[in-house]
Amino acid sequence: MKQSSVVDLLLLLLAITLLATPAFSDLVLSKVERRIDVTSQIARVTKTLKVVNSGSESISEFILTFPKFLGNNLAYLSVSHSEGKGKSKRTLVNLSVREADSKGIPDSISVYSVALPTPLSKGDTLTLEVVAAFPNVLQPFPEKITQGEIHLVMLQESAQYLSPYAVESQSLSIKLPNARIESYTKLENTKLQGSELKYGPYKNLQSYSYSPIVVHFESKAAFAVAEKLVREIEVSHWGNVQVTEHYNVVHRGAQLRGEFSRLDFQARPNPRGASAFRHLLARLPPRAHSIYYRDDIGNISTSEMQSDSKKTELLIEPRFPLFGGWKTFFTIGYGLPLSDFLFASEGKRFLNISFGSPILDLVTEKLIVQVVLPEGSKDISVATPFAVKQSQEIKYSHLDIAGRPVVVLEKNNVVPDHNQHVQVYYKFSNINLLSEPLMLISGFFILFITCIIYTRADFSISKSSPTYLAKLQWDEVLATLQEVQSIIQKCLATHDKLEASLRDLSRTGDIQTCKAARKSTDSLLKDFSKELKPLLGFLQSSPIASHISPKVEELVAKEKELEEKLMAKHTTVVEGYEKKSSGRDIENRIASQQQKITALRQEIEDLLEFIDEI
Repeated sequence: MKQSSVVDLLLLLLAITLLATPAFSDLVLSKVERRIDVTSQIARVTKTLKVVNSGSESISEFILTFPKFLGNNLAYLSVSHSEGKGKSKRTLVNLSVREADSKGIPDSISVYSVALPTPLSKGDTLTLEVVAAFPNVLQPFPEKITQGEIHLVMLQESAQYLSPYAVESQSLSIKLPNARIESYTKLENTKLQGSELKYGPYKNLQSYSYSPIVVHFESKAAFAVAEKLVREIEVSHWGNVQVTEHYNVVHRGAQLRGEFSRLDFQARPNPRGASAFRHLLARLPPRAHSIYYRDDIGNISTSEMQSDSKKTELLIEPRFPLFGGWKTFFTIGYGLPLSDFLFASEGKRFLNISFGSPILDLVTEKLIVQVVLPEGSKDISVATPFAVKQSQEIKYSHLDIAGRPVVVLEKNNVVPDHNQHVQVYYKFSNINLLSEPLMLISGFFILFITCIIYTRADFSISKSSPTYLAKLQWDEVLATLQEVQSIIQKCLATHDKLEASLRDLSRTGDIQTCKAARKSTDSLLKDFSKELKPLLGFLQSSPIASHISPKVEELVAKEKELEEKLMAKHTTVVEGYEKKSSGRDIENRIASQQQKITALRQEIEDLLEFIDEI
């Protein structure tokens, strides 16, 4: 047993002992029947209270009390009474319940006030049906277990009904998941029948009677808790309601101690994974379609779906079994026909849709419901059967201009009992339905008109404009530069042939052939020189080429100087062979000339690269 629970219980017992005179003695509970269902992770308490006014004055208020450790975990509370006579004519009418001022009542007791439908006169009787849901009251004990151990939980309650009124007769029935019970508090009139534990009946109980009991039993229920759930409900007046739900689920049962063995779990899942849950069941509306189930990795194909005319069931199986303390994140989405959920009333439209999660027996610590209405909706209001935090936002989607209004509903500590219908009222004109189609039509119309204008219009520059003339002049300059480059390349190729004739001379000793090559080279170079003169003249006379012509002139001069050095080298080598000088002597005589030839070639290459970049 947790230390905090023990402290709360001791404080409660002390407060009841010190409580003096009952402050609500005019009312008497002639019969109390309590039923506690702990077959799931939520303790659901159903009470049938037969109230009698034994005083002289009319009573219009009834006080409900819970021990503080239960009241702190109260998620849902509903009080109703039956109207009409005969079983077939009786209808349950919900009564207004609010948290009451605990003045005169110990702090260890939570107090709620119920407004009676009509004042209860002297001697009159009223039967109340109370339904309460308490998550987090079934405490795992032990708090940590191994993979192979069973999951045991502990329930703390009172065999006697805690009330500010005297009780003439009361009984308690606890419905357990199965007949496996580790221990339970044994009092007078205690009976265990299979999976049902009964206390009472107990007669003539004073106000604030309290008899603590503890039941320790096995639970195979899925202790699935959504730490955060975001439900986005997007309404489209084109015939669909799209629901997208983002879950952050944790197993709040006994935490796993030690390592997890996948092999043992696969071989014997029941004894080796009894405390884990492997699937969740979501009960969707009957005509749900386009259903998907995925997580951050992608689509999860292990889910199963069954549907009929009354419901659609989606069996959600996570990628791995969830033991105590383990978490998983996933998203489910589905579409719903608009006609099943959108209605009209008093000049307004209203969306009638469930508030909570469709997953059975899921406890949600924080639930956010976002209802996205069509663009142009106005006069928005919300009707809920219980208190929620409300706000409004704006969401922008495809083809939106002003954005879509979003109604945001938030509530903490949500249980399946909260899965009731809420109504979102708004005004919407059908003319707004045409806005997006008209935008698409206008967009395509503008696109086609633009294409027609583009294909038929002449966007070329006028041939008489200065820009066009300048472009023509620049094109001529570039063409001239390309011709100059080509001629210089031919000159360099001719120089290479002259150098090759000298290499042939050193190999064959044929002086006449070498002189003939020299003569042919002279003729070619003279022709190239003639071709360069008009090109240089054009560049020198063109204003647009004023920054280029000096480099071209330098290139031509360097080529001419290279030509002279090569001719001088050729003459020296040929004379050496005619005089029959040694090869070493000839190389010594042309060494200085060869150095200048190499340097000139490098300078010419640099100038050609500069012109090529232009």
